[in-house]
Amino acid sequence: MAEQVTKNPGLELGLKKTELSDNSGDNLDNELVELNLGELDLTSDEFILDEVDTHIQENLEDELVKEALKTGVDLRHYSRQVEKELQQVENASIQDYIKEAHNIASLHNQITACDSILERMEQMLSGFQTDLSSISSEIQSLQDQSLSMNIKLKNRQAVRGELSQFVDELVVPEVMVNAILDAPVTQRQFLEQLHELNHKINFVKEQSFKEAVACRDVQDILEKLKLKAITKIREFLLQKIYQFRKPMTNYQVPQNAMLKFRFFYEFLLANERHVAKECRDEYIDTMSKMYYSYFKGYTSRLMKLQYEEVADKDDLMGVEDTAKKGFFSKPSLKNRSTIFTLGNRGNIITSELEAPIIVPHAAQKSETRYSFESLFRSQHFALVDNACCEYLFSVEFFLVQGSPAQDLFNAVFGKTLSMFLKHMDVYTSDCFDAIAIYLCIHIIYRYQVLMHKRIVPALDKYWETLLEVLWPRFSYILDLNIQSIRDCDPQKLGSIDVRPHYITRRYAEFSSALISLNQTFPDERVDQLLAQLQAEVENFILRMAAEFPLRKEQLVFLINNYDMMLGVLMERTSEESKETESFQQLLQARTQEFVEEILAPHFGGMIAFVKETEGLLERGQTDQVKNQDARITKLVRGFAVNWKQAIDVINQEVMRSFTNFKNGTQILQVTLTQLIQYYHRFQKVLSQSPFKGLQVRGELINIHHVMVEVKKNKPTF
Repeated sequence: MAEQVTKNPGLELGLKKTELSDNSGDNLDNELVELNLGELDLTSDEFILDEVDTHIQENLEDELVKEALKTGVDLRHYSRQVEKELQQVENASIQDYIKEAHNIASLHNQITACDSILERMEQMLSGFQTDLSSISSEIQSLQDQSLSMNIKLKNRQAVRGELSQFVDELVVPEVMVNAILDAPVTQRQFLEQLHELNHKINFVKEQSFKEAVACRDVQDILEKLKLKAITKIREFLLQKIYQFRKPMTNYQVPQNAMLKFRFFYEFLLANERHVAKECRDEYIDTMSKMYYSYFKGYTSRLMKLQYEEVADKDDLMGVEDTAKKGFFSKPSLKNRSTIFTLGNRGNIITSELEAPIIVPHAAQKSETRYSFESLFRSQHFALVDNACCEYLFSVEFFLVQGSPAQDLFNAVFGKTLSMFLKHMDVYTSDCFDAIAIYLCIHIIYRYQVLMHKRIVPALDKYWETLLEVLWPRFSYILDLNIQSIRDCDPQKLGSIDVRPHYITRRYAEFSSALISLNQTFPDERVDQLLAQLQAEVENFILRMAAEFPLRKEQLVFLINNYDMMLGVLMERTSEESKETESFQQLLQARTQEFVEEILAPHFGGMIAFVKETEGLLERGQTDQVKNQDARITKLVRGFAVNWKQAIDVINQEVMRSFTNFKNGTQILQVTLTQLIQYYHRFQKVLSQSPFKGLQVRGELINIHHVMVEVKKNKPTF
């Protein structure tokens, strides 16, 4: 209760006022109020009144005050009771303190002791703090010392590494000395130590430029080892080079052996150039002689395998058969190649291009003979294989590229290639086989591609020079053939008939051969020469046809020759060739003319009447077509009597005139078709108004009857 009263200042104020009123009477009431107001320390009356109201309101809301007011208790009495209770509590508290005085004194002593202990601890901690400060400075000093020592260690390690490497590079171990002096050059140990020696020599040279004094200590021994190594390497390489001089040597075997020791030449080139040059010159001299000797002997033996009978100046397209008896007339010659036909000769640039080379002694035993292009292919395929191996070896062993590699190759193969060119020049000067020359040209084209695939440009200049030899000769031979046809006199060729002439057959075979070859590597020069040849052949055919007295025979001769040439060309070349198109047009024109010519004896009157009357009717000149009753009657009745017999005669004549049965049947069909068209036009003309009154129109043969008869002559294939 005392605690509750104490917690309420408004109530406390009221109690004090009650207590004073009891002790001092009513006179003190005003003083207490004044004191209370003085304690409020207010300067404004209005503010004071507000505060008093607020306190009174708060006191009235207190639970104890509310309870006292409800019970009607006197506040003064209630205040005295509270005061009394407080006094009792205070007295009881004092007694408790008195009872606990010993404990309080003990507690005081303990607190005092703790204070002294804490004081000592504070002193100790202050000492620790001082010690830690000194330790921190010592640690910082140690860190600085450690960093400095670490830098010194790294510097010393770096110096040690560089110095150790420098010393290792300079030191000449005993293993190296023994290997260079005593080990054979073919042993792996010698090669490994030679690499190491070369490295040390280069290192000492580099350090000598930097004026390293230590290099002087090893220069003498390195020089002696270098001289010893050079001597042994020189002997070894020269010994390997001399192996090429043995007869029947496979050059690639010692070359492959030398490639295993290609570092030897690199060592010589780096340390003793004159010795390297000596080995290189010895190799060039040896291989140049070996290749020249081999290819000269091989070419000589190879040319003995050529056909005994070869084309000469009389073997031209326009030369008649009687000019050289037996050359063309013999049906078969075992050792002779064709001149104007390709046949199987084209295999030389396809399936046989990379076939094994011809072995002369084996061919002689079997008595096998070859055309010149076969010998040319074998000779140059051997050249390609050897040239590729030689070039790749030179590049790898002698460490050259580009122009120096080409110069080295030319030094080795120069004499051989010159011999080849001279041989080709001599042969082509007497060669009149244009197909052989042209096949050789295409062999060159394909070997050029082959060497480019192998990335070997060594023979590019040789191929160009060789083509410069072959192309003029090829053009010259074609010019001779063109001129021979131009100069050919039909009257000197003896008796002729309507069958294809042997000169046109030669042309067909020859031109189809060149066209088929030219399609793989087109060349305008060939097209121009063939165009000239074709023009001369066409003129020759016309001159030959002029020898026949009848136009029909002339047309039959022309059609047979055009058909034969067209058949050969279409069989062996593409249908899109210019020559094929040209002969197709000529054949169609001459066929149409022949149709008119063969129809004329039997149906000439009707054909002339149709053409004449159609022209007049188209121009509207109907008066001029009248009064022809007698003519029309004769034509209608003559056709009715003779048309079947005429068709049979035409059939026999056509099939007898043309050597190509298929062509003959086609021409027969064209002829009969043209007959039906003329007869249809004839009937159409007679159906016009000027002729409608003619009685003879009723005697016209039905066109379907004619068509049925024509179908009987249609081929069954």
